[in-house]
Parts: sequence; C-alpha cells; structure tokens
Amino acid sequence: MPDFNGKVAIVTGGATLIGEAVAKAFADKGAKVVIADINEEGGKAVADRVGANAGFHKTDLRQDADIRDLVDTTAKTHGRIDFLVNVACTYLDNGADSTRAEWLEAFDTNVVGSVMLMQAARPHLAKTRGAIVNFGSISSRVAQTGRWLYPVSKAAILQLTRNQAMDLAPDGIRVNAVSPGWTWSALMVELTKNNREKTDSVAAPFHLAGRVGDAEEVANAVVFLCSDEASFINGTDIRVDGGYTAMGPERADAAIPLLMD
Repeated sequence: MPDFNGKVAIVTGGATLIGEAVAKAFADKGAKVVIADINEEGGKAVADRVGANAGFHKTDLRQDADIRDLVDTTAKTHGRIDFLVNVACTYLDNGADSTRAEWLEAFDTNVVGSVMLMQAARPHLAKTRGAIVNFGSISSRVAQTGRWLYPVSKAAILQLTRNQAMDLAPDGIRVNAVSPGWTWSALMVELTKNNREKTDSVAAPFHLAGRVGDAEEVANAVVFLCSDEASFINGTDIRVDGGYTAMGPERADAAIPLLMD
C-alpha cells in the first residue's frame, strides 16, 4: 500500500462523489488533501467527511486568479505540492446544436483549467518530483448519440496527457490519466433519482462487469498512478471501465443467435 505521509495532493472537482473518493483515498494513506471546487457548500462537507487530513479551497478553474490563489495557499499552508488530480469537469453538452459559447465553456473547464493549474503548480511539482492524474473517459473513444462537447474535450485530455508527460519528464513530473466507465457518481444519482439498482441494470449490457463502477475503484487507480509503484508509468491512460472498451460493439450478449431466431 502506498504511504503518502508528508505529501500533499490537490483534487479539483473534490465536491463530487468521485472527487470525494479520491480525496479520501489520499487522506487514508497519510496525505494532506486540498479539495478544490466551485461548490463551496459541497466541498466543505466533503472535507468534513474526509477528516483532519483534508481542507477545502473554493476554486473556479475558469479564473486564473483562483488558480494562483489555490496553488499559493496550498504551498504556503503545507510547504509543498506532490500531486494534482483533475476531476473537475462540466457535462454541458447540446450535441450538434452546441453554441460557440458552450464549446468554449466546456473546453475552458474540462481542458484549459487543468492546464493553467499545471502551469501554476509546476515549480512545486518539480521540487517534489510529483505526479499529475487527468480524467479522461470512455466517452473519448466512441461516438455517443447527442454528445459532442464532453467526448471531444475528454479526447483532448488524453492527448494533453501525452504532451504533458513528454514536456514535464525533464522536471521529474509524471503525467497519466484514468478513463472511467459508467461510475456511480453525482450524474448517475441525478439521472436515476439515486437508484443504484436501476443504474446497474442499464449499465450491465455495456460493461463486462455487469454493473457501473464504484467511485472508490476509480480512486484506487488514481492513487496507484501517483505512487512509487507506478514510477515507470508515464504518459498513459488506465481504463477503469469494467470492460466497456474491451467489449466494442458486441455488447455483453451474443449477436449470432439473434440472426437465427
């Protein structure tokens, strides 16, 4: 098990279910965690639940001043920054009808904000030979009806991860990504009115695991990528997707029998 005692992680989007799971995973292994989110009420509640190793800093990733304040306050409070985990995103998406303003909003939040955070934190990460974990998605690899902004921005994040890994390697900073499959998250809670059983049943044909993932399962992959056990892993993407992308178009059901009926 990784030992993160004395280390410091910033988790953007920390007020979400996945963000909370990531924060808790780091805190449970001894790290100090700064939960950064635009949702002040939710972020403070998460920090309280995670415990003494966690704190909250209100941050709008579309605002450079907020990003600088997040990094400066974290470094001043804890003396170092070891890990950046970029969970924050927007699900804003009107597919083919998305406006220019919506495209810019999606990329500003999902891509550019994390880049500006990396720029601000880079000197601190170089000192600690730290690690960055970006959040891609299974949506980055397949076409999904009516969705353009989210999948395209997530595909951009995977390319960004490769570029960052190459150019930050001389600083000793590793950069990787995780791509979750359907995960029990705030979005799933909202869409199903908090019905996990229904969520699993709908997800079953699309995942070899026959269910959606738990936020903790995604968090475990993030923690691994930040640990010394992953010291030779750089510029790649771990698909925490229950077999979603392995399945391809075949689903979990045999297609040939349908032709023979």
